[in-house]
Amino acid sequence: MLLAGQTIAQLQAGLPLDPLENRILLCHALGLTRVGLITQSHRVVNEAESAALAALVARRQAGEPIAYIVGKREFFGLDFKVSDAVLIPRPDTELLVELALERLPPQGKVLDMGTGSGAIAVALAHTRPDAKVTALDVSAAALAVARDNAMANGAAVRFLQSDWYGAVAGEQFDLIVSNPPYIADGDVHLSQGDLRFEPVGALTDHADGLSALRIIVGGAPDHLAKGGWLLMEHGYDQAAAVRALLADAGYSDAQSWHDLAGIERVSGGRS
Repeated sequence: MLLAGQTIAQLQAGLPLDPLENRILLCHALGLTRVGLITQSHRVVNEAESAALAALVARRQAGEPIAYIVGKREFFGLDFKVSDAVLIPRPDTELLVELALERLPPQGKVLDMGTGSGAIAVALAHTRPDAKVTALDVSAAALAVARDNAMANGAAVRFLQSDWYGAVAGEQFDLIVSNPPYIADGDVHLSQGDLRFEPVGALTDHADGLSALRIIVGGAPDHLAKGGWLLMEHGYDQAAAVRALLADAGYSDAQSWHDLAGIERVSGGRS
């Protein structure tokens, strides 16, 4: 791919990706802001810059997610570092944060299970600095990313390496939130799009897609203060099954909430 000798404006119009991805990769390769792309639109890129840009474009054309290429993704108005050790934060999950904020009491204690990049925990702690936020993950690599994100966003979060509730035995919280692995083993989506590059253990439970949700639902009563909420993100077709899990376990007010696409994306209930 011959890119040297072209202006930034020519590259922005001529790269073989969609306009948004062209802009993101140009900014990353050239070290420019979006405003910089406009103010320097007539600058000719040099050979080193063109080589760097061509490498990024090739990675994207091979299917690698933009977030992994540039190493970051925006979530709930904050910038998050991402790597292939964690899932890429998605706008759908902002619904879980919004519902949690509505139910988190002053100086409340919240537990985020399977924190990954720390997106949920950091967003909560950043928005509600009065809250005491604990985040768990079984992956040491994921926790390293999450700690960096908490520090970068000035959020006070306690991170613990834990296989579900193991590290918080005897502790209680006002709110428990989770975006666990919920894609069923063998689901065709695991071999499509960005999911091909994301950590498989954070996507699927290697079972029916509900096993992690069952563990969370079953263990939460021992860790929820009276009247505390459990909120969980799940798959597009799992809301009824998750509500049934909650009802069978004795939770009150079991219900589901729709994301911006109209899909029942989060379900929860009270202890």
